[in-house]
Amino acid sequence: MSRWRHSVDKLAARRQQQGECERAQDALSRVTSCFQQLAASLGSSADGGFLRDEMDETRAVAHRISSGLSHRLLHLLSDCDSAPLGVQDRQVLERLWVLFLSALENFLSDLRKAHNLIGQFPLAQPNHRCSLVNTGCIDGTVGVAARVASVQVPGLTLEVEPNPDLANHITGLEAMMSELQQKVPVAFWSVEATHPAWAEAHSEPDDPVETLEDLMEVEVVSGAKKMACCGLGCVG
Repeated sequence: MSRWRHSVDKLAARRQQQGECERAQDALSRVTSCFQQLAASLGSSADGGFLRDEMDETRAVAHRISSGLSHRLLHLLSDCDSAPLGVQDRQVLERLWVLFLSALENFLSDLRKAHNLIGQFPLAQPNHRCSLVNTGCIDGTVGVAARVASVQVPGLTLEVEPNPDLANHITGLEAMMSELQQKVPVAFWSVEATHPAWAEAHSEPDDPVETLEDLMEVEVVSGAKKMACCGLGCVG
């Protein structure tokens, strides 16, 4: 009875860790998407000390999530883990591993672009709140920063070292991806998707799209109706 209970508890703990990995992957996708939007404003009228600070804080959140998720996935998928995985559980973790690597690859590309743009548009006074380019327009990034702050950081995040600078972050992320690919012997082509490709494109829309004939009919009917003259006459 005690051995059966021990197996049940271990399975429940593993399912809980798997759920934490799924939530961490979702949070990482949200944070890295926000960083991509922030990085797109480099060199524009929205660039300045506030944008650079928000990018650093967003990188710090992504660094914590990715470090914790990497550690957890390596623990669950590596051969050194003593408890064997079920087929279905391992397939779920392998899909998470592929999604995690894909997210890291996209994030690494955004970090490299940001590093290049920051080098081309340095701030004379990093702590100054004025915009880098004064065009008379204000292109705020407060909404993106608010979305980053609203992301629930998962509990598996590690207490890692302080947020590295941009160059060291790129180097560390490259090393993390290399470690994941070396220690987890999973081929990308062997992982099957759980949803059909382009499911959104093949789904039926909520509101039917008007056909070209319907649009032309509306245009003809509206064109047949003449508006009353305003009485001011036509101005040549």
